[in-house]
Amino acid sequence: MEEEKYLKRQRIYKTIMLVILTVFLTFIITTMYIANKFNLGQTEISSLLNLSSNSDGVSKTIDYIKTILDNNYLNDIDSEKAEEWAIQAYVASLGDPYTQYIPKDEMEEYKTTLMGNYVGIGIYMAVNTEKNTIEVLMPIVGSPAEEAGILAGDTIISVDGVKYTGDDVDAAANSIKGKEGSVVKLEILRNQEIKTFEITRRKVDINPIISKKLENNIGYIEITSFDEETAQSFKMKFEELKNQGITSLIIDLRNNGGGLVDETLEIADLIVPKGNELLVTVDKDKNEVIEKAKKDILIDMPIVVLVNGNTASSSEILAGALKDLNEATIVGTKTYGKGVIQQLLTLRNGAGLKLTVQEYYTPNRNKINGVGIEPNIVVELPNGVESHYNLKESEDTQLQKAIEILKGV
Repeated sequence: MEEEKYLKRQRIYKTIMLVILTVFLTFIITTMYIANKFNLGQTEISSLLNLSSNSDGVSKTIDYIKTILDNNYLNDIDSEKAEEWAIQAYVASLGDPYTQYIPKDEMEEYKTTLMGNYVGIGIYMAVNTEKNTIEVLMPIVGSPAEEAGILAGDTIISVDGVKYTGDDVDAAANSIKGKEGSVVKLEILRNQEIKTFEITRRKVDINPIISKKLENNIGYIEITSFDEETAQSFKMKFEELKNQGITSLIIDLRNNGGGLVDETLEIADLIVPKGNELLVTVDKDKNEVIEKAKKDILIDMPIVVLVNGNTASSSEILAGALKDLNEATIVGTKTYGKGVIQQLLTLRNGAGLKLTVQEYYTPNRNKINGVGIEPNIVVELPNGVESHYNLKESEDTQLQKAIEILKGV
């Protein structure tokens, strides 16, 4: 029993959509499980890390180059570093942005970050693919970034004097992270004006659930990510709103880059009648696993789900299931389209291998990966506005459309 509890605590997903929490989450770390029960055995790991094997052409070539370097290279060779680079290059050659080798010295921090124990400045970041820039999706409420004045829509130009583009988002994120109490200097572009911020890093407590009661007894719950205990928190927030007399509900998944699949399914299970399919996953051998609703309905009222182009991964699982099963009206713009699941393996040497192991589909077998989910009702934000976080509630066209729909039911 204790082992099962431990394994459940280790299941990690994340995300997607290149949403990065720094403190630090990205949608490309979405839908991921850290599960020690999947650890590779000694034989498999030895095979993976043994670069001197003569089993294939790649190993032979590396052996050949290593021999030349050992015999002729002028300076000393750091064999461990060379091995790390070789493995990283091999994994990178797959061309899968979600499959990654994590060196041993980064593994602990990597897992700690994904588990939600964040030390940083408290921002969500994303890549603007059109401009190839790094933009702030939003500062976390109560974070050092918010207190310093960082705003949604800010473009990050440099970190501690080093300039970054969208291609360097991982490097920029690593530079923004650091030890608690240390200071990071950000250069920000806002409305054609460059601003400089010096922000002290600290532990950031993140509550991914934001709730409130709107007009006409409409409940509103925003889920910013699917972390451990998100489903429990969602249920608690809903019950608080229900006690306040709400008769309909808005679930806001905009800019939610994903998270733990189990948490997402638990929330879907509160809405979908028992026995209905919630998710279909398929592995490389075309084996299907079907997840179904297991509980009685808790939320039996009209629902609108808000989505946008940064709604990714686990968020798309929830939106897709509710759309297919006609349990909610989806409003906003087309979602990101990350429909694959990663698994993180801890290797023998302490390093990690995060790899794509499954693709998932909606209950109606609709493809998500590279496609996204089309809303039932497409609503854009006002011209020139890239994030709803920059709008007053009355100016948020997507939110106002959701309110209009629920007023009429």
